[in-house]
Amino acid sequence: MATTAGVLDRTVTARRSSGIWRDALGRLMRNRLAVIGGIWVIFLILLAIFGPAIAPWHYDQKDNVAFNLAHGRPAPPFTIPNHPLGLDNYGLDIFSKLLDGAQISMSVAFVAQAVVLLIGIPIGALAGWYGGRLDTYLMRFTDVMYAFPDLLLIILLSVAFRDTDFGRALNGLFLVFVAIGLTSWVTVARLVRGQLLSLREMEFVEAARAIGVSGRKIMTRHLLPNAIGPVTVAVTLGIPTAILFEATLAYLGVGVQPPRASWGKMIAEGVNFIRSAPYLTYLPGLMIASALISFTFLGDGLRDALDPKLKGKQ
Repeated sequence: MATTAGVLDRTVTARRSSGIWRDALGRLMRNRLAVIGGIWVIFLILLAIFGPAIAPWHYDQKDNVAFNLAHGRPAPPFTIPNHPLGLDNYGLDIFSKLLDGAQISMSVAFVAQAVVLLIGIPIGALAGWYGGRLDTYLMRFTDVMYAFPDLLLIILLSVAFRDTDFGRALNGLFLVFVAIGLTSWVTVARLVRGQLLSLREMEFVEAARAIGVSGRKIMTRHLLPNAIGPVTVAVTLGIPTAILFEATLAYLGVGVQPPRASWGKMIAEGVNFIRSAPYLTYLPGLMIASALISFTFLGDGLRDALDPKLKGKQ
């Protein structure tokens, strides 16, 4: 009988969880801005995955013939054969560079957030579950990290390790992953801690303790799953910040190193031609803006969809 009751309880729990996510998906699909943002996010991800296959040129391959036709100057879009978006001031294909920039930005967007989760979830879970001095120490450390300017710390880490083997890995991209992740986990840690603090005194936790379930299993199987929704929203809304940080680092020359074609680096190179060839700046700028807006729309939509208080209002 006990075994049967346990199976029924797990079945009911699974159905309830499935119903919650199904309802959330329905609310998300009714949010037009979130849907538009999600479609553009998928498009950017596909560009990042298949960009090298569809790029007409390698991002650092110079077309000397076309560059000579342009008299050694940047060529506007649709003026040079085989270069739909023109050439930059080095004779490189702008479209191919934008595709490489999409790969860099999407890699930073998701890998940096993975680092955020690896740091933020354990710290928040330990602080929220055990409380006491451990909670105090971890949260004071979190407060210190929160008070320190994120971008300044990222720049310091990038400059300090740029000339090391660690800093040169993946043309500096690996260092960008770690630097952004190490400075952006605070929100997730606080969110997870808050969720565990509100749930650990509930009746189902007391019941699990009474039958001898270990604290680790209670935390990982019962409490952390309840924080998936808020953490998903936080990660989605944190992605635009990561993309902007990467572009800023590249613009300052301390992020991804040549020959990789970051959108921020493209803007820095095009600033000197802002009057004669403004497209060198506008095209990567539009890509950055579209990525930031699309992830923000998607994150706002997820926040509204996963908020149970809005269920009866939509």
